Amino acid sequence: MSGPSSVVSDPAYIRARAMETLFERLEHLCEGAIAIDRSGRVVYVNEKYVTAMGLSHESEALGRPIEEVIPNSLMRRVVETGEPIILDIMELGGEQLVVTRMPIEDEKGNIIGAIGFVLYDRLEGLKPLLGRVAQLENDLRLARRQLSHARAARFTFDDYVGATAGIAQAKELAARAARQSVTVLLTGETGTGKEMLAQAIHNASARAEKPFVSVNVAAIPDTLIESEFFGAAPGAYTGADRKGRDGKFRIADGGTLFLDEIGEMPLQLQAKLLRVLQEREIEPLGSDKVTRVDVRVIAATNVDLHKRVSEGTFRADLYYRLNVLSIELPPLRHCLDDLPEICGRLLEDISASGDYLNARITPSGLAALARYGWPGNVRELRNILERALILSDSGRLTSDDFDRILPVGAETVPTAPSRPAGLVLPYAEAEAEFEKHTLEQALAASNGQISEAAKMLQISRATFYKKLAKFGLASGAASV
Repeated sequence: MSGPSSVVSDPAYIRARAMETLFERLEHLCEGAIAIDRSGRVVYVNEKYVTAMGLSHESEALGRPIEEVIPNSLMRRVVETGEPIILDIMELGGEQLVVTRMPIEDEKGNIIGAIGFVLYDRLEGLKPLLGRVAQLENDLRLARRQLSHARAARFTFDDYVGATAGIAQAKELAARAARQSVTVLLTGETGTGKEMLAQAIHNASARAEKPFVSVNVAAIPDTLIESEFFGAAPGAYTGADRKGRDGKFRIADGGTLFLDEIGEMPLQLQAKLLRVLQEREIEPLGSDKVTRVDVRVIAATNVDLHKRVSEGTFRADLYYRLNVLSIELPPLRHCLDDLPEICGRLLEDISASGDYLNARITPSGLAALARYGWPGNVRELRNILERALILSDSGRLTSDDFDRILPVGAETVPTAPSRPAGLVLPYAEAEAEFEKHTLEQALAASNGQISEAAKMLQISRATFYKKLAKFGLASGAASV
């Protein structure tokens, strides 16, 4: 009885069996295996690899240099360096194979050969991994660009979250704009994320490695606005830098110039901007020399430019030149289905910039936010969330946290008026009323437990949260 027990507990025996088992299993699971000796000649090949190489028998490969059997093989390099090649893509017979190569050592640690395994004979199985690697590479390039360039854009399309119709359409048009160098006009209320989307367009374009320069037109004094845009020659005016200065167009050369609040641009400057857009050249203040520039302009406004044109405060020709591709960003009150996702992203961003551990928002908190009209849109929402976290002791934001800080007499999302008896509702309104009533019933039946209510309706918790926010429900609902 003691024999088997002593054998099983022997570390050397277990290690030896582990190596044999590993090799046997790996050879069985992989799509091919081959080994070479110190001189680079094939000493072993399994049947799967014989077939993959187009040979009829393993004897046709044994004893031959590895390069005669597998052209451009890296097995000899593994023998010479003693370093494994853990994961690689190799082409053989017109197909791409995922392979691993490892050195073989003797008892003294000397390299006596190498062995290679074909892990996959098709790349489809690695697509999720390769996609993740590609995303990490993109993130790394973006981070390097931001660190190396003071005027790098930091937002991408992933930061502009939401899936409602207005946001989806804005994203789709922005993605089209990124593939071209056309002038873009972003319209929408203040705080809807116009600069974020402008940066996303820049980062997804061929200009991503070049500067992204942002200018708030309304913030520049009229006396300085021309030199701010087009630069100034040395000694162009009293007090000017003797060396002169570059304007924003020169700084953004090759990249993107974002002009926020374009509707506030003075008329006298509008003519010069139109010339730059048409001729792609600038003339610095106090200079008679013309400089060529290659800049894509993305303009943004929260006013009705067409109305400004009719009032005579904005040039019609500049308006049509800017309005090559117009993208309207929807207000937050029209995207309440996206409120959970938007709040989640904002809380992540806020938590990263401060000491807000375990920051989260409850269904009752989402319902309180959904009842507010958000005149300041996402910018105001971020402000409210950050203020609530500062005042919260737990980081768990409920309706009470927001009721204390939302503006007194806050604008609320209008609710549907009660209908007279006998009045037939349009189908969409009747469907919404039924959906709201069903949610209320599920909450009542589950005593406010979100998970249980979602199970009753056979929908996910995330979908349930969105519907709660949509109808302003669950002031007392619990998330667990």
